[in-house]
Amino acid sequence: MSNVPAVAVVGCGYWGRNLVRNFGQLGALRAVCDANADTLARLPLEPGVRRVARFDEILADQTIDAVVLATPAAMHADQARQAIEHGKHLFVEKPLALRFSDGVEIVRRAETRGRVLMVGHILEYHPAVALLKRLVHDGELGRIWYIYSNRLNLGKVRQEENILWSFAPHDLSVITSLTNAEPVSVSAIGSNYLQDGIADVTITNLAFANGVNAHIFVSWLHPYKEQRLVIIGDRKMAVLDDTVREGKVRIYDKGIDWKDGVPVPRRTSETTLFPEEVEPLRIECAHFLDCVRNGRTPLTNGANALTVLRLLEASQLSLDRGGVPVLLASIGELPAPGMAGATGEPRP
Repeated sequence: MSNVPAVAVVGCGYWGRNLVRNFGQLGALRAVCDANADTLARLPLEPGVRRVARFDEILADQTIDAVVLATPAAMHADQARQAIEHGKHLFVEKPLALRFSDGVEIVRRAETRGRVLMVGHILEYHPAVALLKRLVHDGELGRIWYIYSNRLNLGKVRQEENILWSFAPHDLSVITSLTNAEPVSVSAIGSNYLQDGIADVTITNLAFANGVNAHIFVSWLHPYKEQRLVIIGDRKMAVLDDTVREGKVRIYDKGIDWKDGVPVPRRTSETTLFPEEVEPLRIECAHFLDCVRNGRTPLTNGANALTVLRLLEASQLSLDRGGVPVLLASIGELPAPGMAGATGEPRP
């Protein structure tokens, strides 16, 4: 393997072309693969990057060190298995699979073959999210009471998976990272207006053993774009608004004080924070290359992917049952620690 791992991006449509751009600018892109000839032809590529129509050609190419899957979610499990069995390191766009059991199998295969496995939970690489994590883990907000996230837009409407599986993985990953825990139970309600059996709007509630609660509201039938994460602590509150260009994080020194046995709102200062302005996808792609090159465990490794996948499956089950809470333990157990889908030392 050369100093820069040789990467092939498979699936070069709506999101895949952004991965093509970033891995190309990082000097790692060696091939792109898509069954649609027009999609391939329209990609602006550096000289020497091959256009390939068949996935099996990528698998058979021994000069390719790593495969990046940006294909429809329904194809992830089968393609991930094939890539790992052909000795490729693997970056899979979220979700890792559409069934928890498939995800467990993929993680185990990556572990057995000593391949790096990383899943594209891109918000984990967002500088603003990293800043929020530091604030929470350093106790700046005090004890966390509840968290909510709104991820709303008009389109892009999916036909392969519903809004829960398309939008919510981002927020599930961040919320479990902020809380350093998995919920005990989840419940979800939603509606489908455009296509039978494919929810356009869902609200998912997460209940944690330590009393923290969270909810996630996602929709692709919304008049304006909103990407907002709100964290309520007993000392301070924080808001991440990812739709503004600057000052994405605001800290509110607001809360409730008790005076003579009466709860009284406290309103003092607001602080706007300016996280580093770097494209999260660039950070994510560079991190994957570093993990492949140095044998490191990715931040969003197999274990992280399985936590999110388990929550998605529980949420879908609740959605199918009309919002009845589902215990996370009923979905299945996470593999033992160490089944992270990679070798080497954990990422600090």
